[in-house]
Amino acid sequence: MRLFRAGFLAAAAVTVYGAVTGRDTLQWVAKPLMMPLLAADVATDRAALDPVDRTVLLGALGAATIGDVLLIEPDNDRRLIAGASSFAVMQGGYSALWWRRGARPRPEIALPRVLAWLGAAALLRAKAPTVAVPLTAYGATLGSAAVLASDPGLAPEARDIAGLNIPGADPRSRLGLGALLFTVSDGLIVLRRLFARGERSRRVVEGVILSTYAAAQFLLADPRAHAKIEPCSGRAKVIAPERE
Repeated sequence: MRLFRAGFLAAAAVTVYGAVTGRDTLQWVAKPLMMPLLAADVATDRAALDPVDRTVLLGALGAATIGDVLLIEPDNDRRLIAGASSFAVMQGGYSALWWRRGARPRPEIALPRVLAWLGAAALLRAKAPTVAVPLTAYGATLGSAAVLASDPGLAPEARDIAGLNIPGADPRSRLGLGALLFTVSDGLIVLRRLFARGERSRRVVEGVILSTYAAAQFLLADPRAHAKIEPCSGRAKVIAPERE
């Protein structure tokens, strides 16, 4: 495993441990390191990324870093809204990358996500009206990115089930799973905000939120998942993307 990605996993493990045990100091030390470590991997990896794509990916990770710091205190509604705004920028960056790779929304993939978004919006409006509008707006960016990441055209050689590519050796085949994990993580943030009452239950849910989030970013921020690949003599060859 590449060095910076291994460092990311270590920082993520410390962050999850800090959340579950209530040791906020560990989170303040480790969580802000997570996205910069992935950014360092993007900056140093030899995958043939177009300079524009590399810049967009690094910008998305920069926005995620800001969101990570803001959400170290997830029970503060102002920080929650500001964090969602930062992650909306990140989702926009990911969407731009996948659109440049030819991903397009497909009705059979988009419909269940639209229904889930509408359900979450209604729940927020009923249970948490003070944060309903900004979080619903963020949900639209999350859903849009998830629809593009789940386009089977991103990894045409991968098997897919119900519109989700089955992860394999090709890093592009893992993007759909990464987007799904991100959706699960953000969905749990809403459920925690609305329904988790006891301190212990809130910590456990926060640990699950951070675990699924870390797994999602590990898959989505792999620069090799964003490099253009063409078949060459029976093997996949990474080449520099064409400029648009």
